[in-house]
Amino acid sequence: MIRFLKSLRLQIIDRYIMRRFLGTYLFAIALIILIVVIFDAAEKIDDFLEGHAPISEIILGYYVNFIPYFVNQFSGLFTFIAVIFFTSKMAYNTEIIAILSSGVSFRRMMWPYFVSALLITLLSLSLNLFLIPEANAKRLAFETRYMGKHKSVYEPHIYRQLEPGTFVYIRGFQGQNKVAEYFAIETYDGGNIVSSLEAQNARFDTVTGRWRANKYLTRHYEGEREVLTKYDSPLDTAVNLTADELGRTQDLVQTMNSVRLLHFIRQQQAKGSDMVPIFQVEAYSRWAYPISTFVLTLIGVSLSSRKVRGGTGLHIGVGIALCFTYIVLMRFTGEFAKGGVMPPVVAVWLPNVVYAAIGIYLYRKAPK
Repeated sequence: MIRFLKSLRLQIIDRYIMRRFLGTYLFAIALIILIVVIFDAAEKIDDFLEGHAPISEIILGYYVNFIPYFVNQFSGLFTFIAVIFFTSKMAYNTEIIAILSSGVSFRRMMWPYFVSALLITLLSLSLNLFLIPEANAKRLAFETRYMGKHKSVYEPHIYRQLEPGTFVYIRGFQGQNKVAEYFAIETYDGGNIVSSLEAQNARFDTVTGRWRANKYLTRHYEGEREVLTKYDSPLDTAVNLTADELGRTQDLVQTMNSVRLLHFIRQQQAKGSDMVPIFQVEAYSRWAYPISTFVLTLIGVSLSSRKVRGGTGLHIGVGIALCFTYIVLMRFTGEFAKGGVMPPVVAVWLPNVVYAAIGIYLYRKAPK
């Protein structure tokens, strides 16, 4: 055991590989970020000028919060490209042959690759779980204020399940003053409506979670008979609905850190919401995508560590094709989960499992 642990201590060749790996990765990420920022700024300069956005806000409020999202989105792809690019060059310079000829096994040679992949994975996890949601909230706020996007972060028609058989319908909710043009709570027994409560110009108290209106009416259904009762007294009712749930679903989950998102998912499960799979896909993806760094590293090293006709270009071409199919599979399974075709946890982790099997096969073939 002690001998095994000593063998894992970083040697000169390990530091050399890690320096090449991380250096190529950081250079590729920095280069693509620079290119994207230049093109994005050129495309959106008119929006910035029309919105009278200050330079400091454009840099600090938009691009500083845009870059972490972009880095994380393409981290797996550029990890893959970095591994293939410099490992293929090492193979064609016969450096890998020299390493293996010195008594280092192919498995031991993988060690610095996986240490580097671990560092990238930890960076991606930190961005995914905590930094990016906060950055997304600031970026969306900038777009709302200066670019005319997301003019309302609230859906025009909000329909949410409060608990099995009970639904709330809200129309024309204005986030600034927390007033809805129309507010209704409907109760169902099976597929039949039993009763409803309706009010106009209802105000939501974010502290107490209660809705208030000057007057309201109720409807009770007894078979085909409807009993309508109007009340001129004020409405004051508690609703199992948080302020977060009134926002646009996609924007909402993008701005939640992992702790807040898991708490929100538990809330929605208790209510029996049919949108839970969408939230679960987001939560599982924040873990599955960073872990894919190990899978893509394994495939990249195993694929590019041999000399083949076609040179580095062939390695990069095959590698990008594999990475592209991985991304496509990940997108497809995610949509299947959101549509209820597959369990979210299976759908999100399936691409990693499939490509891990491909990586193991290539790894076993590589030394031969």
